[in-house]
Amino acid sequence: MFKKVLIANRGEIAVRIIRACKEWGIATVAVHSDVDAEAMHVRLADESVCIGSHQPQNSYLNISSIMSAVDLTGAEAIHPGYGFLSENAKFSEIVKKHGIKFIGPSAEIISKMGDKIEAKKIAKKYGLPVIEGSEGGVKSVQEAKSICKNIGYPVLIKAAGGGGGKGMKIVNEESQLENLFLTAKTEAKKFFGNDELYIEKYFKNPRHIEVQIMSGKNKTVHLGERDCSVQRRHQKLIEETPSPVISEEQRNDLLNKTVKMVEQINYEGAGTVEFIFENGKFYFLEMNTRVQVEHPVTEVQTGIDIVKEQLWIAHSGNTALKQNDINPRGHSIECRINAENPALNFQPSPGIISVCHQPSGFRTRVDGSIYQGCKITPYYDSLIAKVICKGRNRTEAIQRTLRSLDEFVLEGITTTIDLHKKILNHKKFINSDFDTNWLSKEKFY
Repeated sequence: MFKKVLIANRGEIAVRIIRACKEWGIATVAVHSDVDAEAMHVRLADESVCIGSHQPQNSYLNISSIMSAVDLTGAEAIHPGYGFLSENAKFSEIVKKHGIKFIGPSAEIISKMGDKIEAKKIAKKYGLPVIEGSEGGVKSVQEAKSICKNIGYPVLIKAAGGGGGKGMKIVNEESQLENLFLTAKTEAKKFFGNDELYIEKYFKNPRHIEVQIMSGKNKTVHLGERDCSVQRRHQKLIEETPSPVISEEQRNDLLNKTVKMVEQINYEGAGTVEFIFENGKFYFLEMNTRVQVEHPVTEVQTGIDIVKEQLWIAHSGNTALKQNDINPRGHSIECRINAENPALNFQPSPGIISVCHQPSGFRTRVDGSIYQGCKITPYYDSLIAKVICKGRNRTEAIQRTLRSLDEFVLEGITTTIDLHKKILNHKKFINSDFDTNWLSKEKFY
């Protein structure tokens, strides 16, 4: 196994990776910006290196500074976590050229599956159903009009190199097309450095369901599916597994087809294949070539440590998992706790946490990077913790999650804890009668 791993990330995912490394007996290196000098991941790591100022492009996105930290500390491998450089093919290639192991798939796979247009072609080639839309990038408004006329409104304009809802616009009628097309193009260029767009049929009432896979040279296995349909602005708030709206027959068909596709592309590591589900049918959405924010909900459901398995695959090239040994039980729910004010349109809420009491108890897990006295800065994503609870069934999982949220006390900042309680107590959530657009239509505040 590796002797030393550098974590090219921050916050709760950096803490999560450090814990997995320690259980393997691997020494850890934390990198941090100037404002993160007292952060939890820095405190837990064996070594730490300051790599720049608080602006992400000067620190967590600064490839040369990160590689200098590798040289300085003698790390043998880099774990990119999620976000930042985790799906940056150039970074993966540079790491490889330096003789360092990138804990994730090859630069070629990251590039192919990170391009939404190319990924769609690959999914279609290997038997996954895809959403009706443009075959490639759409160059002009005129071309967009022709495509939209063929597939019918509403449509969704999406950035080929994007994610997280950036560069994404819903067009309900032709009169809106030109303005939204040009706006999406500008956003895509700003956030991803790539203004290529594509167009797909828009689903009005979809569920968002994704499959967790682990893959090595010898085989690919799945760890079941997650339902991530509670979203705001195309960003997930609550995830659960198994999905309460698909049949066993639909589940097996989805999982088997996904594994076959991933095997065909020679994937290595952890990955997630995402789907839209509407009217009993699945449609390929995208593949994330990294560990997901919501991976703990699958871990508590299966009893498998996804991050430790990532490390093993990176070291050996193979997965030690066998499909027959993976037996998910019960039902699990994860709530993302953000430093935001839902009553003020999810305005960020930086500050110092003056009181911090985290929940515990039977089948209750908290992944986070917070402590009493820690400072939440305005410079990075507002996710500060995740509450994950498991029950014998969905009803018990909801009850346990509500109990845990009641125990979670954070003062000094505003968080989404109260919103999660309202959602979990809502009749539509209890009956699983919702879709990805539910929160935008429901008045919680």
